[in-house]
Amino acid sequence: MDICPYLEFSFQILGKKWNGLIVHYLSLCPGGAARFSELKKDLPDITPRALSSRLSELVEYGLIEKKVSGGSPVMISYELTEKGFALTKALEPVQKWAQTYKTL
Repeated sequence: MDICPYLEFSFQILGKKWNGLIVHYLSLCPGGAARFSELKKDLPDITPRALSSRLSELVEYGLIEKKVSGGSPVMISYELTEKGFALTKALEPVQKWAQTYKTL
């Protein structure tokens, strides 16, 4: 039996700790964007190193874009791409499923 390569690809991304939460968090931010410090503050259990690594991976997957605005000081933010917003829409049924079936 062959496993669907598309599902396997999805779990390569979402199976890594924090990736799904980072994408979801950005979807809740105005314009789908936040700075590193905001992400770190609102996801307190993630280490700065892990956050940096996950953000880089999500940039490589094309789900978020790193935006650097010149000036003093330089401002860096991370923003969902169209592909990232599409993923958040795809995760809505999964969220509803969890609301129905998660037992504490």
